[in-house]
Amino acid sequence: MNITRAALILLSLLFLLGFFQESVDGRPLLQSLSRPKPDDAALFARWLVSQSSWGVLNTIASDMGGAPFGNVVSFSDGSPDKGRGIPYFYLTTLDPTARNALKDQRSSFTISEYAIGTCGKTDPENPSCAKITLVGKLKVVNGDPKETSFAQTALFTKHPEMEGWPKGHNFQIFKLEIEEIFMINWFGGPKSLTVDQYLKVKMDSYTAIA
Repeated sequence: MNITRAALILLSLLFLLGFFQESVDGRPLLQSLSRPKPDDAALFARWLVSQSSWGVLNTIASDMGGAPFGNVVSFSDGSPDKGRGIPYFYLTTLDPTARNALKDQRSSFTISEYAIGTCGKTDPENPSCAKITLVGKLKVVNGDPKETSFAQTALFTKHPEMEGWPKGHNFQIFKLEIEEIFMINWFGGPKSLTVDQYLKVKMDSYTAIA
């Protein structure tokens, strides 16, 4: 009886320790696909975006003299295994980011691999811990009903809390139309990667292999 009780206590402590570690590191157990090799820049970039759930969205703040304004935001490009590569956001003009974008669409979005927990104890600034910045224009999604439906499903699936956010805050779905990509995922400087190469990656094929 004593041995069984001691075993249960030990298992409980191990569970709590693991949960606490995840909370301290701020790393959600989201990743479901294995990490690609760093030399496959396009696949690696798509993997990093699809497995991430938040990043820093930078806009131009005209009320701050045109200074860049960075804001932590949640996003989704689809399900973690079948992302399309285009980040979608659920934003309200009660927040500066959406207001800035409606005045000046120029934006950039930065994601760190550290947030998904695959960098181990490596510092986030170390080149082997990948980071990607997508540069482009932040626009409201309000034209194609199919895209709106996809974006809403992608966001609410990855961030269920969003569906219950106050309707009176007039949240709108935005997307970043990517024009340039900056990514470092190993030593030797940024990878050479075009938007076309990035968007042509077939995540479904990689999912099947993985």
